[in-house]
Amino acid sequence: MNTRITNAFTCDVEDYFQVSALAPHFPREGWDAVPCRIERNVDRILEMLDGHDACGTFFTLGWIAERFPQLIRRIADNGHEVASHGYGHERASAMTPEAFLADIRLAKAVLEDITGKNVSGYRAPSFSIGTANLWAHDCIAEAGYGYSSSVYPVKHDHYGIPDAPRFPWRLDNGLVEVPVTTVRAFGRNWPAGGGGFFRLLPYSVSRWQIARVNADDKRPAIFYFHPWEIDPEQPRVQEASAKTRFRHYVNLERTAERLDRLLSDFAWGRADEVFRDAA
Repeated sequence: MNTRITNAFTCDVEDYFQVSALAPHFPREGWDAVPCRIERNVDRILEMLDGHDACGTFFTLGWIAERFPQLIRRIADNGHEVASHGYGHERASAMTPEAFLADIRLAKAVLEDITGKNVSGYRAPSFSIGTANLWAHDCIAEAGYGYSSSVYPVKHDHYGIPDAPRFPWRLDNGLVEVPVTTVRAFGRNWPAGGGGFFRLLPYSVSRWQIARVNADDKRPAIFYFHPWEIDPEQPRVQEASAKTRFRHYVNLERTAERLDRLLSDFAWGRADEVFRDAA
């Protein structure tokens, strides 16, 4: 196993009821009435990272940060990067440029006020920057971010730009886009950076994919997941479609163990440090 390359370990800090696929069942105006499970799950993740002497990046919702400021400080105080996931988990593709800019500016201000540190990274909810809203990159730069991890170069029913670069690139406005990792095979890009595929497929697939990117492409990988993915006891939304229930709940009981193996098998760091000179 090639451990000489340090990969980027990233977590999208949102709770189970804030997932885009479950939005019809959890209206945003009712979020404050839903019991949060985010704190216990993130604390567990922090313990896992500490046990492996690893660092990571936490793309955090401003809505979560306002309600759990001590949690956000614990993330920062443990040496991890606090980055922005926007304020209210609204898809960039569903917003006007003006509303999007206001959202990401607010999230940045909230996070910086809590941590006392500059927030340089941003990730759009659900990787919702596509060919129809590439203007979002200009808003991200205007808001003062240094890099974005918002484009997934895959074909997917909800997101993706299949022909986007597989590795970090710099836009004309100076912003660096750091796409989630893919493996190139059979003429297309295959997801290799976590999410639902990490839960659905055997762990050996993810391990092989990341090792291949490190060895063949000689590049660091960027991996992502969510705190609710290590929480099999979260409330189940039986009213959701069968497809949504499968995608959201498959193998939740196995994710923590797989993350522990992943942290053992590879070297991991913060996205802002791993990709500092990438583009």
